[in-house]
Amino acid sequence: MRTLFSNAINERRTVRVYYDPGWRTVEPHALGYSKEGHLLLRAFQTEGASDSGEHINWKLFRLDRMREADTGNDNFNDPRPGYKRGDSAMKGGIIAQL
Repeated sequence: MRTLFSNAINERRTVRVYYDPGWRTVEPHALGYSKEGHLLLRAFQTEGASDSGEHINWKLFRLDRMREADTGNDNFNDPRPGYKRGDSAMKGGIIAQL
């Protein structure tokens, strides 16, 4: 999945992921590691399931908790408002970012 998300960031492609409690569509903005070594994805969710009840918002996902992911046919143009390069959650290093 690391390659899928890295490519999606570089190509600005949406991704459909299964992350409990269900399917979500996201615009990936940054991929990297937490200080504990977990692979993380910072993405803007545009639709789908949500534990928090916020179906459209910024989300931070752990890739080891994703069950499935596939790139969509849609592209997005610019980073969403509120995006900051050098995501502070990725203290273990950033692999790809807009």
